[in-house]
Amino acid sequence: MEVLAFGVQADERPLIEEAFSGRHELHCTDVFLGADTAPMAAGYEAVSTSVNARLDARVLQTLAVGGTSMIAQRSTGFNNIDLDVAERLGLTVARVSYYSPYSVAEFAWTLAMAVNRRIVRAGNRTRDFDFRLDGLMGRDLRGRTVGVLGTGKIGEAFTRIAHGFGMRLLGWDIAPNPACEALGMEYATKEELLAEADVVSLHVPLVPATHHLLDAAALRAMKDDAILVNSSRGGLIDTDALVDELRRGRFSGVGLDVYEAEAGLFFLDKSVEGIDDDTLARLVTFPRVVVTSHQAYYTREAVTQIAETTARNVDDYVAGRRGENVLVPAAPTA
Repeated sequence: MEVLAFGVQADERPLIEEAFSGRHELHCTDVFLGADTAPMAAGYEAVSTSVNARLDARVLQTLAVGGTSMIAQRSTGFNNIDLDVAERLGLTVARVSYYSPYSVAEFAWTLAMAVNRRIVRAGNRTRDFDFRLDGLMGRDLRGRTVGVLGTGKIGEAFTRIAHGFGMRLLGWDIAPNPACEALGMEYATKEELLAEADVVSLHVPLVPATHHLLDAAALRAMKDDAILVNSSRGGLIDTDALVDELRRGRFSGVGLDVYEAEAGLFFLDKSVEGIDDDTLARLVTFPRVVVTSHQAYYTREAVTQIAETTARNVDDYVAGRRGENVLVPAAPTA
């Protein structure tokens, strides 16, 4: 089968080509799938998309008219796909339900440490041969409290690192994770966690119930000198409310690998034309904030797993199998 893969990064390309080699004829483009680019898929029975593709009703209709019947998303999250429309159009949609949780957990701690120890500011200074220490003081993590919102596979990996730091562990989830409890994690309400945590990290999926999980009220409930990290989905935080809190001088540091309006920005070079997103432009000006462009998952191990799983999802489709990664058509109910 011929497969058109949208939004393939240069580092990713050899890994996805290796995964598909000898199985399907793969065509890669660095263009992201959207309303303007969907006609490129005409004649391809299967397409592969990245997490920043916007697959709304218009895009899905264009794909279906062009002959596409299978969408293989190269991510765990799928909030960018209108699954109801996909099902009405008879499309098969699959995702990558699992890849290395360590990639994201380790990067979340990278962000936490970068803002805590002022790494970006220090690096910028030394480039100018400014070796002063003023304004670079951080804090020991040992003995402090970390709050983990979402204790699934990634949250558990994040918790194990926190345990290694010697931190007190607080968790919040719909159900406790026994592995986290074995490390000494106490489960609390969201309000209790936010009020007590020195470091707050988000590891929950973006669904309607978690949209703006950290809204204005939740952000106000956090400690003034807390560190906030989000390596999950941008929509978990009300960014305008976060900017308001930062303007008031709150939070010791904020590390964001995701942004709720990142589609059309992240993964692209906007250095020449600039951006017209005033919220993001303001956010990156705060000296205590580090923003990266959705790269937490971006390790060779994780991307290799993603590519191999995507190829297997296409294998399953060709063979008429319903694998565990299929989102549409919906699984039959008992």
